[in-house]
Amino acid sequence: MDLPFPSIVVAAPRAVGVRRAFAWYEEAMRLFKLAPFTWCALGFITLASDFGLQLVPGIGIAASKVIVPLVECGMLIGAAALDRGQPLSLRYTLTAFGARPGAVAAIVVAALAVFAAEALAAYYFADANLLAPDSESSDLSSVALIGTVITGALISLPVAFVPFAVLLSGASFVHAFATSVRAFALNLAPLLVFAAIAVVLVALGLLLFGVGLIAVFPLLSAASYAAWKDIFAVDAGGT
Repeated sequence: MDLPFPSIVVAAPRAVGVRRAFAWYEEAMRLFKLAPFTWCALGFITLASDFGLQLVPGIGIAASKVIVPLVECGMLIGAAALDRGQPLSLRYTLTAFGARPGAVAAIVVAALAVFAAEALAAYYFADANLLAPDSESSDLSSVALIGTVITGALISLPVAFVPFAVLLSGASFVHAFATSVRAFALNLAPLLVFAAIAVVLVALGLLLFGVGLIAVFPLLSAASYAAWKDIFAVDAGGT
């Protein structure tokens, strides 16, 4: 499935000030307000996909770690579309599945790296096995859950811009990871602030029995897009 706009030309990553992290969330709120119900529908589809796949016996958990990251990309693409004057559409949840194999591989590998870190953290904090959520060892205390979320947020930072690179600017597998890591190295402070805010938002979403994540996930996706646009000096009106 094609993007609703041509590939975006980006510059090399640059360093930005730590206060830019707050501007990214302000931009995310602006984008969210343009289509709040569609954003929440995208968040619901993402959560429902994850929950539904994990119910499949045997391969469900493994499948969710491959499929759901591609579904999540619909929110990233949606943020870029809205920013360029295009309507937000639920069909974007399928767009990443039609990307070239190298792009799909990059998205999945980045997501698996984050999940691996979360799984290790859950095992460390609570002897929990995230690959077997029905087991007795899978229940996480509040402290263990927050520790796992923080670990995932931190590990996600170096690979945060990989999906944008492969989907929106046509970067290769290697180049996507290289530029994402470079952007992280140049912007450690603002990205740590970004991650801290993300952890708080996820915690609030979980406190609402997970329902709040329907809005939190789109907001984080839009904020990630704003960070990518800022750090890579992207012109939203360009081609």
